[in-house]
Amino acid sequence: MKVYATRHGETEFNAENRISGVTDVLLTEKGIAQAQELAARAKECGDIQRIIASPLRRAQMTAQIVADALGLPVQTDARLTEWDYGSFEGKDRFTEGFAETKAEFGVKMPDGGESVFQVVQRTYNVLDDVKRLYPDENVLLVCHGGICRVIDSYFHDMTVERFMGFFMGNCELREYEFGEK
Repeated sequence: MKVYATRHGETEFNAENRISGVTDVLLTEKGIAQAQELAARAKECGDIQRIIASPLRRAQMTAQIVADALGLPVQTDARLTEWDYGSFEGKDRFTEGFAETKAEFGVKMPDGGESVFQVVQRTYNVLDDVKRLYPDENVLLVCHGGICRVIDSYFHDMTVERFMGFFMGNCELREYEFGEK
């Protein structure tokens, strides 16, 4: 059983280096083209049997383009929603305090945001459910950079530095296999 993970295509916020967390932004023309390229790569894999996506429109748009190419429906799981960055939403990625707050795993983002621990819990729960519910299927998760970072940590041991330095490009496709976790 394999899990494929991808980040949505480019959005205007991505192009402008703005924090988009739970802010529901659309794909750019470039993002749509990236999703089309992803669909071709997913088709080449030849073994994706299920697609599960975040409910945010950038992930849904990406997932639908892939789903159309593969002839599959898109399931939605709210637990794949990007990290809620609280009052950092919409600000420049290099805003003072943002990187430091991200690295404090037990500290919630200001003004209603989530902590790393909260994001990890819900993402690990999705992966545990995928393993339990679809043991004979290869599943594509269409989500976000922060969620992809957590997915990678589920399958690989990570130092804090590696976790915080992890980056997933738009529509990059990574493959993982469930072991005896």
